[in-house]
Amino acid sequence: PLLYEVATAVLSPADISAPIRNILKKQTNARVILAEVTGVDLHQQRVLIHDRSVPYDYLILATGARHSYFGHDAWEPFAPGLKSIPDATAIRRKILLAFEAAEIEPDLEKQRALMTFVLVGAGPTGVEMSGAIAELAHKALASDFRNIDPTSARIILVEAAPRILTAFPEVLAKKAQKALNRLGVEVRTQAPVEAIDENGVVIAGKPLAAKTVIWTAGVTASPAGKWLGVETDRVGRVKVSGDLTIPGHPNIFVIGDTASVIENGKQLPGMAPVAMQEGRYVASMIAHRVAGKKNVRTRRSGETSALAVAPFHYINKGNVATVGRSYGVVEIGKLRVAGFFAWVLWLAIHIFYLIGFRNRILVMFQYAWAYLTFQRGARLITFESGPALPEAKT
Repeated sequence: PLLYEVATAVLSPADISAPIRNILKKQTNARVILAEVTGVDLHQQRVLIHDRSVPYDYLILATGARHSYFGHDAWEPFAPGLKSIPDATAIRRKILLAFEAAEIEPDLEKQRALMTFVLVGAGPTGVEMSGAIAELAHKALASDFRNIDPTSARIILVEAAPRILTAFPEVLAKKAQKALNRLGVEVRTQAPVEAIDENGVVIAGKPLAAKTVIWTAGVTASPAGKWLGVETDRVGRVKVSGDLTIPGHPNIFVIGDTASVIENGKQLPGMAPVAMQEGRYVASMIAHRVAGKKNVRTRRSGETSALAVAPFHYINKGNVATVGRSYGVVEIGKLRVAGFFAWVLWLAIHIFYLIGFRNRILVMFQYAWAYLTFQRGARLITFESGPALPEAKT
């Protein structure tokens, strides 16, 4: 959930993540293998890893999702998405290099294109990132350059639907849009993107020159469904039973963005709270099966009143999103709040769920510093290999 903060230089990757080996170091019965999975042998009960395999008694597939360009995969090189730390650092590099290139670009039209940032998709990620980029340009970078004025940067949030934040009540979505407008973000709804290339985007038939386009729209599931050879939905999520197993294989569980879970006739959203509750449920199921227990009361979906054999049930604890450094929107049951208090609540929730006391303390200080000074403590331009620096113009 805090990946966009890495992408906009508020936080560093190490602030929001932790090594898996370190997390599990006290679990002497746990083994960590760094490898790429190529398939699953259901009959031999083995996970395939290139030239070898790993046996299993129980298997949990939580392989997540990747970006979906709705049949336009050619857009991906020009509009990167945000699903991982490498994605976040790549986007951070792209944003910061855009200002560096604009600083030495004598052509005003090209300079404007370099300082135009388009985000496609106005869900929570798009809303939060557009607000963060606006504050980066209008506050953190405002006095750092000599030939350009970063405050003149355009941040444009594009959404094909009639409004932003469609998962939130309309009243909160309207307040969030007003907050974005105050930050200088241009919000365009009912504006489907028709093309994306190295020069920018085409929105509702009109070209828009922009050197930085970020994809915050749809996702598609990982290839796990193909590995298992089971039924999937239209975006590749595995259709699971009520206990999150696949039909005919009660020892294989699929959770998170990889799973298609229908509850009360509706698809559960691909959000962290859903995956976390599914993880606790599956862990409880396996623990009691291994112990040979049945009909044992155990934790399920965050409450202590369910049987281990009961189907998974998601408890919606609410939705939160932030717009800039001091404004948020929160929906918890019938409670709907927008403003500073909602932002504080959003911040508290995200800090609470960080792994490790060190990370919680560091993130608290980073946010306090950014709030008081508008400065970004992670404005590093990193490269995977040799730096692709902008060429100076004469």
